Amino acid sequence: MSYSTQQIRNVALAGHPGAGKTTLFEALLHAGGAIQTAGTIERGSTVSDHDGIEKERGHSVDAAIASTDHAPAGQPPVHVNLIDTPGYPDFRGPTLSALAAVETVAVVVDADTGIGYGTRRMMEYAQARNLCRVLVVNKIDHDGASLGALLDELRETFGNEVLPLNLPANGGKSVIDCFGNSSGESDLGPVADWHQKIIDQVVEINEQVMDHFLEVGEEGLGGQELHDTFEQCLREGHLVPVCFVSARSGAGVKELLDIAEKLFPHPGEANPPPFVKGVGDDAAPIVSTPDPDAHVIADVFKIVNDPFVGKLGIFRVYQGTVKKDTQLFVDDGKKPFKVAHLFKLKGKDHVEIERAVPGDIAAVAKIDELHFDAVLHDSHDEDQIHLAPLDFPKPMFGLAVDAASKGQEQKLAIALHKLAEEDPCFHVEHEVETNETVVRGLSDLHLRINLQRLKDRYGVDVKTRPPRIAYRETVAANAEGHHRHKKQTGGAGQFGEVFLRIEPLPRGGGFEFLDEVKGGTIPGQFMPAVEKGVRQVLASGAIAGYPMQDVRVIVYDGKHHPVDSKEVAFVAAGKKAFLDAIAKARPQVLEPIVDLEVAAPEAHMGDISGGLSSKRARISGTDSLRGGEIVVKAQVPLSELEGYAAELKSVTAGRGRYSLDFSHYEPVPGQVQSRLIDAYKPKHEED
Repeated sequence: MSYSTQQIRNVALAGHPGAGKTTLFEALLHAGGAIQTAGTIERGSTVSDHDGIEKERGHSVDAAIASTDHAPAGQPPVHVNLIDTPGYPDFRGPTLSALAAVETVAVVVDADTGIGYGTRRMMEYAQARNLCRVLVVNKIDHDGASLGALLDELRETFGNEVLPLNLPANGGKSVIDCFGNSSGESDLGPVADWHQKIIDQVVEINEQVMDHFLEVGEEGLGGQELHDTFEQCLREGHLVPVCFVSARSGAGVKELLDIAEKLFPHPGEANPPPFVKGVGDDAAPIVSTPDPDAHVIADVFKIVNDPFVGKLGIFRVYQGTVKKDTQLFVDDGKKPFKVAHLFKLKGKDHVEIERAVPGDIAAVAKIDELHFDAVLHDSHDEDQIHLAPLDFPKPMFGLAVDAASKGQEQKLAIALHKLAEEDPCFHVEHEVETNETVVRGLSDLHLRINLQRLKDRYGVDVKTRPPRIAYRETVAANAEGHHRHKKQTGGAGQFGEVFLRIEPLPRGGGFEFLDEVKGGTIPGQFMPAVEKGVRQVLASGAIAGYPMQDVRVIVYDGKHHPVDSKEVAFVAAGKKAFLDAIAKARPQVLEPIVDLEVAAPEAHMGDISGGLSSKRARISGTDSLRGGEIVVKAQVPLSELEGYAAELKSVTAGRGRYSLDFSHYEPVPGQVQSRLIDAYKPKHEED
């Protein structure tokens, strides 16, 4: 079908693992007529979980995209772009990337188990990005599901703005509308009671609508007036609707599509994305407009390296119309590429289309310049336009990897680069000090999945070992340093003298270099050389061989020689003066501290808490979940978590899981610092 921006709805399905997102994804595609038969996870026949690893494990590890056209009786059709996202926190990279492409996040909740830690986390992510949130309660026809208690729990957890748009009826075999309908009896009581609550919630956000409502009553409100007010409530978080469904039986699924068509915002109604033009201090915010005739602005939110199709760049159009044979630029590139083929995605299948209007999601293939978060545009007027960076969790779990077979080193490097292109939370680093390649992810499971992809997709086996912990160095006091570098070798000599002082910066402050030299005692052309010497120490460390951070260096005096002063002399003088100051400034080794969440059956609470206490953990609290699960929250030094995946599996008989987020750096205990310093053997003590 041909459609406009106003007919598009972009919806991501997110939430706790096992809530039924993939099954709902299938049911929605089937109800919209995009597929003839809904696939099942058990048969490995779903549109979204098409990867061999996903079929083997029975859950999503990547985001999948498909669309369906839906035309309710008597209403214009809409085009619904659906994104099925992984529930496990190990795969948050693809999930958070998908949220950048939608207006609405449907957080799926299991009617049996209720609110999980994934439910809370996705509600928080969506709220932080000003996205419309909808709670979809799935499995309403399951025996023993206490839907009334769950609705109360949702309202208690997420606020009184949580209200149902429909209600389960006939024991969860069907649903009954309580927004547009005020009569009948549901499984949760009279429809009229909930109808009045949601109408009151909607009209109170807009003073004019409220006055009109008080004057003429609900019957006097126009349909467009009510829609616009409802959409405002969604956009401002004044209303979080609840929709009841059973993805397996189909109860409420078609009604969910009807709600998307009638009430969810289209791309022209939602909060505009935070684009900026320029870099650094010159960057200024700009607003894209969903005008199909304007210059193209699109953002690549997903990369797939398909062995058969090549690199696939999946993008959301924010402005203008992308057509076949369009010439597009990537970021600030000067050479455009031609859109030879334009695709819509249907899981692993690609359907060729002629155009993509503002708000739509499409893909292009075999464009090597594409990368995650690239901005596509069709005019140099759009150079230096970027989408404000997304806030991804920092990958803290690491493994050092080597090719298992000689001669595969280059193949390994290329394959790792391709995997890192696809997942913004999978990083590949080369540690200069140890000359090792380190891959970092969000968990042991995250890394194991990517290493399995290395073997399955690229035929590369690797050997792994624990990497060096990412310690850092800093200083705790102000100090001054001085060094005179003087060398005479018969011909032209070397001379440079530097006086500097250093000051600690707040944690996370990075590095500052200030030139406060007066009177030209160090000529300006040599100041970059002084900074270069300082930065050499920053990179290699001073006391234990780890990079230094959170320090300000102020060069305030020095001397030069009109003949013998050279850059190399001031590099050496700057380096040695910095080392001299560090030795007097109470140098410290810092260790990474991570926020740890452990979910497991409540019976294992004691073992988990005791184990964490032995790892210098600070337990900050616990949450009880339905189904007898608990979540333990703690801050733990990363160095203490080596082998924790195996330990947790042993303690909980395989039923525990955990996730890490980087929190901050803090000084290591004295005995740990002494051990690290004693183990440090500088390769070059003298330049």
